[in-house]
Amino acid sequence: MRPDLDEGGELGRRKRGTEAGIPEGLVTVKNRENVTRRTFLQGAAGVCAFPYVISASALGGEGAEAPSNRITMACIGLGGRGKENMRSFLGHRSCRVVAVCDVNANRLEEARKIVNEQYGDTGCTTYRDYREVLARGDIDAVSIASPDQWHVLQSTEAARAGKDIFLEKPLGLSIKDDFSLREAVRGYDRVFQFGTQQRSDRNFGFACELVQNGRIGKLQRIIVSVPASRSVGLVRPSSVPSWLDWDMWVGPARWMPFTTGVIGNCGEWGHISNFSLGWITTWGIHHVDIAQWGTDSDNSGPVEVEGTGEFPGEGLYDCATAWNMTWKYANGVVVKFVDKSKHRQGVLFEGTDGWVFVERGVIEAEPKSLLQERIGPEERHLTVSTDHWGGFLDCVRTRKTPVSSIESAVRTDTVCHICDIAMRLGRKLRWNPAVEQFVNDAEANRMLTRSWRSPWHL
Repeated sequence: MRPDLDEGGELGRRKRGTEAGIPEGLVTVKNRENVTRRTFLQGAAGVCAFPYVISASALGGEGAEAPSNRITMACIGLGGRGKENMRSFLGHRSCRVVAVCDVNANRLEEARKIVNEQYGDTGCTTYRDYREVLARGDIDAVSIASPDQWHVLQSTEAARAGKDIFLEKPLGLSIKDDFSLREAVRGYDRVFQFGTQQRSDRNFGFACELVQNGRIGKLQRIIVSVPASRSVGLVRPSSVPSWLDWDMWVGPARWMPFTTGVIGNCGEWGHISNFSLGWITTWGIHHVDIAQWGTDSDNSGPVEVEGTGEFPGEGLYDCATAWNMTWKYANGVVVKFVDKSKHRQGVLFEGTDGWVFVERGVIEAEPKSLLQERIGPEERHLTVSTDHWGGFLDCVRTRKTPVSSIESAVRTDTVCHICDIAMRLGRKLRWNPAVEQFVNDAEANRMLTRSWRSPWHL
C-alpha cells in the first residue's frame, strides 16, 4: 500500500481532488443527486469568470448524459477480458472512460485509440502504473482486469482511494487475501461488482429461482462441469520485450524469468499457479457461482469437500488439468464438481420431482413444463439484472448492492479454493462456513494464505 493512498472514503477523495486542482464545488457522483442544471451552471460561473456557451448535448439534451451526471471511469488491465469490459462501459452514456492503464504499451495504445475514437476526441489519459490512476480525485470507479495476482491488491487500494470497483473474476490467489478485500469494500463503503456475469443472464437466474422455489421438489444433487487447465512443455526464458514492464507485470507474485508463454491472456498465464489457481477458478468460478446462487449460499458454503485432481508432471503450466471433486452443504445437498471431460458443461440441479440444466445460451428441464412456470409475487425472486456493466453503473448512482456482490464473490471463490486445497492434499477436508476456516486441520489452514513478493503488501 502506498502511504499517499491511505486516506479512504469521501474525505480522502475530496482532499486528493483539491490537491490535483479540482475545485471542491464541482460535482462528483457522490453528491450529484441534488444538483440541478442551474446550480451546475452557477458553480461553473464561479470557476470560469468569462463568457461561455454550453451545448444542449453537454447539458444532457438530445439523448446525451450531462457531463455533471456521468460516472468517470478508468480501466486497469487491457487484455482480452479487460478490453471487452472497457467496450461494454463505452457503450453506456451514463459513464465516461477517462483513463486506461496497462504495463503492456501495445495494449495501452490500442485501448487509448478505442476510447478516443468512441468519444471523438483525445481526452483519454494513459498510465503504466495503476497507482497513478487511483491517485486521481476525479475518477469515480475502476474496471480491473489485470492478471489474477493483482486483483486483491489493486481492488483494495481502489477501495481505500474511494473508488467503486468492477473486478474481473476470479478474486484472489488465497482465501485470506479475499477476506482482506471484503473488509476493505465493507470498511470504505464501496460499490463492488464481480465479473460473474452469468448472474445477469435470465436463464441462469430463472433456473435458480425454479430451484429455490421448490419447482424440482427437494434439491438433492448438483453437477457442475467446466473446462480444465491444459499442459505445455518446458519453455525457455527469453528477453523481455521493450514494450513490457515485466517486473510490474509479475507484481506481488513470486519472481520468475520472462517467457513468451506467459503474457497472453488467461489462456496462458492462467495455467501457471504462480499467477492463478488455473481454470478451476478462472472458468470454474462461473458455474460454481450458479450452484451457490441456486442453493441460496451467498453468505455460506460447504461443510466438507473431497476428491482428486491431476497435475502436469513438468512444463510451464502446472495447474489441475482434470478433477473430480465433491462437496456437501449442511442441508445434505451434494455437489459434484468435475472437468468437462466427465460431464456435459454446465450446471445440473437434480430434485425429487425433476431437474433443470443451464449453460450459456441453454436451459432445459424435466418435466419440460417447468420452463413455462411463472414465479408468483409471494415467492422467492432473485435480483433482476440484464446488463452486468449497466447494473454496476446503476448501483454506483444508487449505492445499492450489485447482483454479484463482494459477499457472493468471496464465498464462491472460497469454494474453488478449498476444492483446490483438498485435491492437492489428497484427503477429505471439513470446512466451517461460519468462521471460514478448516476444522481442526492446521496443514489445510496454512494453505489459506499465500506470501507476496516484496515490496508489495496490503
